[in-house]
Amino acid sequence: MIALNLREIAQAVGGELHLHGSTLTPESRIDGAVTTDSREIGPGAVFVAKPGDVTDGHLFAPTAVERGAVLLIVEHLLDLPVAQIVVPDAVTALGDLATDVVARVRAAGSLKVIGITGSNGKTTTKNLLKAVLERVGPTVAARESFNNEVGAPLTMLGLTLETRFLVAEMGASAVGEIARLVRMARPDIGIVLKVGLAHAGEFGGIDATVRAKTEMVTGLLETDVAVLNADDPRVAGMAGATRARITWFGQNGTEGVRATDVVASATGTTFRLHLASGETRPVAFRVLGEHHVMNALAAASAAELLGVDIDLIVSALESVHTAERWRMEVMGGRDGVTVINDAYNASPDSMTAALKTLAQIRRPGQRTIAVLGEMSELGELAGEEHDRVGLLAVRLNISQLVVVGRAARRMHISTINEGSWDGESAFVETPDEAFDLLRSTVRPGDTVLVKSSNSAGLRFLGDRLGEFFS
Repeated sequence: MIALNLREIAQAVGGELHLHGSTLTPESRIDGAVTTDSREIGPGAVFVAKPGDVTDGHLFAPTAVERGAVLLIVEHLLDLPVAQIVVPDAVTALGDLATDVVARVRAAGSLKVIGITGSNGKTTTKNLLKAVLERVGPTVAARESFNNEVGAPLTMLGLTLETRFLVAEMGASAVGEIARLVRMARPDIGIVLKVGLAHAGEFGGIDATVRAKTEMVTGLLETDVAVLNADDPRVAGMAGATRARITWFGQNGTEGVRATDVVASATGTTFRLHLASGETRPVAFRVLGEHHVMNALAAASAAELLGVDIDLIVSALESVHTAERWRMEVMGGRDGVTVINDAYNASPDSMTAALKTLAQIRRPGQRTIAVLGEMSELGELAGEEHDRVGLLAVRLNISQLVVVGRAARRMHISTINEGSWDGESAFVETPDEAFDLLRSTVRPGDTVLVKSSNSAGLRFLGDRLGEFFS
């Protein structure tokens, strides 16, 4: 965090400062990291005691102090000899502090903020854009998927006065949450990737999802730019909801940043990149899956708006070979067995994309195996969407399907009920059972896709398979 004194921090979060035996004064300056995780505390850090669903951050405050925290942001005063700021709501205070820090850094220098939202692809696009921008100047971007009301402000609090670019993922599980994050970061560029059924159960349906994602562009000013997916009608429709200038990306249109000559393979995807300026270059993109080309186009769109040269954009895109841990992560190799671990998250759209990739990269005579688990947070749509994925596996002629977990069982049922399929489907209750089955049935040369929502835990199954076949 940038250096602020205790008085300034208290004012930013609307809290009451208590020195409580600390040797600090209201004018003492703090520049340590801010975190809600006591395990990440180091000397000079600020610990935000966030109440949680399972436990309460206040219980870990003593550990934070032992590890070197010099300031606690708490909802009630604790009997600890350390400076404390008491606030009504710790999560709100965290956001208020992030808002203040972003505004100070923007006022002090040349900070540009890029906000990214969408049902799928946020983390990949963030990583791609970070790879481009960090070649131009100091760049701060979320680690992993820090994109909610806690993770996003923690990312923003990593700014320094030298930071030139902030790449902020903005996720949500309810209407109003993205709007709050937009008010914190005040993006100069707002990217909307796609609107799909991810988290539709939490939002209350696709229409509510559209409203939530539209908050990215409604919060932009006339001087800002909205970067919209021209190939997604729901995203394209957001053009009428913003005051900002519009620029487009996609594969099907003729405007904005585009890709042509797209060819997917087991080593990545090649395509020709066309910038809005008319400049064009071939790209050998090593991130597996044709669907990630759209994320590359979104990143290139923002980079072009920020004045980055096309050759630098292409070089940076080509340097990235994995979207993120557990996202189309290629593992294995022994006996020609390839394991694709894509089990960090899953929605109907991302599940479809992963299965299509599996089918696309299959070589003649090669077997493909899809190990699939639950797609969570779909609400009343869960049954029919799991059915649809099972039928898609049949229609793509996937050689073997292994369905893991009772919540995903309808995938298995829908495939065995499809009389036109001469493939096989197996159902197991647990990842351990799946591992035992696959260990004995995978043949040399097979390609195995592991895909599920995070909650199903199949990412660890993917790791076990990758290690076993390495």
